[in-house]
Amino acid sequence: MYNFMLYFLLRTSTGEGGRERVETLILASKSPRRHELIRHMNLPFTAEDADVDEHVAGTPQDVVLTLAQRKAQAVSRHWPERYVLGADTVVYACGQVLGKPSNAQDAMRMIGLLSDGWHEVHTGVCLVAPDGQIRMHHECTRVHFVHLSQEQIAAYVATGEPFGKAGAYAIQGTAGMYVDRIEGSFSNVIGLPTQAVHALLRAAGYPLTL
Repeated sequence: MYNFMLYFLLRTSTGEGGRERVETLILASKSPRRHELIRHMNLPFTAEDADVDEHVAGTPQDVVLTLAQRKAQAVSRHWPERYVLGADTVVYACGQVLGKPSNAQDAMRMIGLLSDGWHEVHTGVCLVAPDGQIRMHHECTRVHFVHLSQEQIAAYVATGEPFGKAGAYAIQGTAGMYVDRIEGSFSNVIGLPTQAVHALLRAAGYPLTL
């Protein structure tokens, strides 16, 4: 049933029966957080993981924009007639770019850097349109954590929530109770600045319904 519906969304176009075309966005990401955010935007989409080299040096902005573009362009080669969206998120704290923790010790290190201070969440977004045009956006949100004891940090890491998350935390999860201030886009901290994505799609001529 799922495969039939996906085929229908990808192939429906104005013509037979006067049906209006439904444009399916291709999301170059396996992140369940980004999937959920796209669903909240009421956008039909299908997701494809992008197998790209994620080793990038530079500022947080350079890192996320470079990786977002790599992901979008890699997947766009499989879907040249579709709008393809790529994104990448990192956390920047104490002069360090924090990606996903490699193990529990790494997760504890990252949360320790975030404790009792401000950090930045950077997301790069790249949209490749069917005509080949590329549109990019960088979003930065500032987040403040309360002070956490080593026992609290260890207990949080033991929940398993930090793994697979940039900066080793999920603001929409248990870690949300450690955040007392935020400046900027909340959805950006989850992994995708939805307002900016909406603006990119509109500028690119994507047929938005909302």
